[in-house]
Amino acid sequence: MENAEVIAMQFRTVSPAPRTYSRWAALVVLCAGTLMTILDGNIVTVAMPAIQSDLGFSGPGLAWVVNAYLIPFGGLLLLVGRLGDLVGPRRMFVAGLAVFTAASVLCGVATSQGMLVAARAVQGVGGAMTSAVVLGMLVALFPEPSERARAIAVFSAVGAAGGALGTFLGGALTQAVGWHWIFLINLPIGVVALLAALRILAPGQGAGLGKGADYPGAALVTGALMLTVYAIVGAGDRTLGTTLTFAAVSLALFAGFTVRQAWAARPLLRLRLFRSRALTGANGVQILLIAGMYGFQFIGALYLQRVLGYSELLTGTAFLPAPITIGVLMLTLSARTIARFGRYGVLLAGLVLITAGMALLSRAPADGTYLADVLPPLLLLAAGFAAAMPAVTGLAMSGAREEDAGLASGLFNTTQVVGGSLGLAVLTTLAASRTERLLGEGDRLVAATADGYRLAFTVAMGITATALALAAVLLRPGRLSAAEEGTPKVGVTTRA
Repeated sequence: MENAEVIAMQFRTVSPAPRTYSRWAALVVLCAGTLMTILDGNIVTVAMPAIQSDLGFSGPGLAWVVNAYLIPFGGLLLLVGRLGDLVGPRRMFVAGLAVFTAASVLCGVATSQGMLVAARAVQGVGGAMTSAVVLGMLVALFPEPSERARAIAVFSAVGAAGGALGTFLGGALTQAVGWHWIFLINLPIGVVALLAALRILAPGQGAGLGKGADYPGAALVTGALMLTVYAIVGAGDRTLGTTLTFAAVSLALFAGFTVRQAWAARPLLRLRLFRSRALTGANGVQILLIAGMYGFQFIGALYLQRVLGYSELLTGTAFLPAPITIGVLMLTLSARTIARFGRYGVLLAGLVLITAGMALLSRAPADGTYLADVLPPLLLLAAGFAAAMPAVTGLAMSGAREEDAGLASGLFNTTQVVGGSLGLAVLTTLAASRTERLLGEGDRLVAATADGYRLAFTVAMGITATALALAAVLLRPGRLSAAEEGTPKVGVTTRA
C-alpha cells in the first residue's frame, strides 16, 4: 500500500495552474492506447487471405505480416519498460502512440510486400513503447486495493474484449471496404488517444536517464527475446535442428544477460524482482494461459471457416458473444469476486472454466454446428478468461516495488507475447501435421482438417490444465503476503 502511494506521487501534476484531473479519465486513455495495439494484433488474422491475394505474398512470406510485428514488440518490452521508469511513463506512452499511429498509416497505404512488412515492424516498436508502461501507470493511479481491482477489471475487459473484437472488425472491414482499412482505422483512434493523453495524463517525472539503463544488458535481453519470438513464430517453416539452434543461442543470450544483471552497477532488470513469488508465479501462469487462449482464437477462426464454411464476416460475428461476455463479467463481477474470495480463488475458478471449454472443443466434429459445438465452449472460455485475467494481472503487479513498476509492466506484457507466440506456433503446427498425415492416408479434406483442429484443442486443454496446476502450487495462500494474495482482511467489508 505504501509502495503504491509512492508510485502514485510520480504521476501527480506539478503545474501551478489548476485543472480538473480524473484518474478514471486517465484509465480511459490508457485503455484506448491498449485497445489499439490489441486490436491490431488480432484484426490482421481474418484479412490475411486478402492481403496475400493483393500483394502477392507466398505462403511462408505471408507469415511475416504477423512476425514482423511480434518480433520487435516482444523483444523491446523489457527495455522500453525500464526506459519508461527513467524518462517518465507518460512520455514513453505518448511517444509510443505517435509511432504506432504513424506506422499504421504506412501499413494502410502499403503497395508492396516490403513496405507492409517494414511498416509492421515499426508498428511493433510503437506497440511495445505504449504497452510496456501501461500497467505501471495504472498501479500508480489506483493505490487503494478495491479501486485498483475495479481499474484492473476495466483494463482487462478492454484488452480481452479487444482481442475478440479484432476478429470481427477484421472480417467486417476487409469484406466491406478492403484490408487497407484494418490499419487506417487506427488513425482516428490514435490521434484522439494522443491528444487525450497530453491533456489528461499527469506529467510525472522519471528517475532520469542518469540512472542508466544498462545498455549492454539491454542489447543481450532484446536480442534474446527477439530471437526467442523469431524461433517460435517461424518454427513451422524450418527444420527441427534449425529451430533448436535458435533456441540454444537465445538461451545463451539469456544466460549472459542474467550474469550481467547480477554484477552490473545499474542493472536493467533487478534480479530481486523474481524473489516475489506472486510476480514470478503469475507470469509463469500467464504464459500458459495466453498460449491456450490465443491458440484457440486462431484455430477457432480456422475451424469456422475451413470446416463449417463460414465467411470472414460471419466468422467475426460468431466470436462476438465472447467479448460481450468478457466485458459484462469483468465490469460487473470481477472486482467483487476478487474482493470476496481473493485473487487466488478467482484465478483457479477461471482456469477450471477455460480447461472445461477446451475439453468441449476437443470433441468438435467435422459436421458440427455453431449452437451445439462452438457457442457453449466459447461462453465457458469467455467466463473463465473474465475471471482469470484480472486476478493474474493483480498478482503479477502486486509483487513489484515502486521503482520497478514500468519494468514489471514490461515483463508482464513480454510473457503475454511469448505465450501467444508459443501457443500459436505449437497448436497450428500440430494441427497441420495431423491434417497432412490423414490426407496422406486418404481421408477427406474437411474430416482431416477437423481432426487436426481437435488435436490442437486437446493440447490447448493440456496447456491450460498445466496453468491450473502451476497456479495451485505456486500461488496458494500462505506462500504470498496478504497484499499479494488480494485476500480481504477479517472484519473489513468486501463489497465493491
